[in-house]
Amino acid sequence: QVQLQESGGGLVQAGDSLRLSCAASPRTLRNYFMGWFRQAPGKEREFVAFINWSGSSTSYADSVKDRFTISRGNALNTVYLQMNSLKPEDTAVYYCAMNTRGVSSSLPRAYDFWGQGTQVTVSS
Repeated sequence: QVQLQESGGGLVQAGDSLRLSCAASPRTLRNYFMGWFRQAPGKEREFVAFINWSGSSTSYADSVKDRFTISRGNALNTVYLQMNSLKPEDTAVYYCAMNTRGVSSSLPRAYDFWGQGTQVTVSS
């Protein structure tokens, strides 16, 4: 059973930065994708970014491109989301997820395992 644990959310002002972390266990998995999604109140969960297990391939939602960066930790079981130039519309619960099917996807239904989420609130 895969477990994902997010951390790093908080309350910031517009223009500030935050880095979210997600630790996955167990460490021995291969050929998977790690994704970040977010869900604002009253809205559907939406794709933010994903990265493949080796870190060689990434993809971003247009709304965060050039502001957010997804990366892998040296231990490969950790993924980060560096969020710069935050806007009030970035306010949401951010979820880390793992896709073990070997095919990249931005759809939530392609992800098998989810973390509990971490709140990011950006004030104007």
